[in-house]
Amino acid sequence: MAAYPEDLDRWRTAARISAQARDLGARMIEPGVERRTVAEAIESFMRSKGAEPAFPANLSRNHEAAHYTPSSDDSVTFERGDLVKVDVGAHLDGAIADTAETVEVGGTRKYENLKRAADEAVWAGIAQVHAGGRIDDVSRAIEAAIHARGFRPVSDLTGHLIQSYLLHARKSVPNVGGVTEERFVEGEIVAIEPFATNGIGHIANGTFGNIERFRRDPGTANPALARLYARFRTLPFTVRWITDPGEQEALRRGRKYLQRYPVFLEQAGGFVAQAEHTVLVGANRAEVLTALD
Repeated sequence: MAAYPEDLDRWRTAARISAQARDLGARMIEPGVERRTVAEAIESFMRSKGAEPAFPANLSRNHEAAHYTPSSDDSVTFERGDLVKVDVGAHLDGAIADTAETVEVGGTRKYENLKRAADEAVWAGIAQVHAGGRIDDVSRAIEAAIHARGFRPVSDLTGHLIQSYLLHARKSVPNVGGVTEERFVEGEIVAIEPFATNGIGHIANGTFGNIERFRRDPGTANPALARLYARFRTLPFTVRWITDPGEQEALRRGRKYLQRYPVFLEQAGGFVAQAEHTVLVGANRAEVLTALD
């Protein structure tokens, strides 16, 4: 049975804004540019278009696979040869898109084949998406494309179903085959998200990456915390966005309601490339919502 969102135009608009923000961030990444400058430009662009970030702009580098966003006092700059994952998403009243590309800073091209492995894998996976189709077909296509370039998929990270105000819904799209027997349903919104590495293909948890989210509704006992929950619900956010001292203190006191995200590191220190598009599952194929004409 088809399950198209009633407000599909809003999802398409959020996807277009996300894609434009992704491309903006990728263009800005040059040697000597601060990470925080790029993250804030991405997020400001989304807001200028009437959307909100669905999560903080992720600018994970080199062996960092995911979940790093700059803090408010981060002054680190990109260096020539860095491999940066620009992973972004906007939402319009809960209609979310999620998209990513990888940039090699300074055009050194040392990791060009690794980038191509991720890029080819995302399109190989998307080609297998259709209503009633097996998710495992997507996973095997992704895995084969990455292996064809001589690299490994990061098997611990997956694509995911997206629902209103829920970035990672219950259905996952693994980047290796043989994991799931689930199928796609017409009208689903799904992120196809391969990660390729020259490491061993597994992740370990690093230090806190400045991203957190509410696990559950904290209630109304603390009005400042209640305001923050009303603003973010269960979507990821960063303290960089919180400027009110009372709300900052409420977060410190409300840790039991919060989940903090560690940076995901390639376990063997391998470099990681990522590509990602949000797609709409159609009867016979996928509509790629985050591809710009």
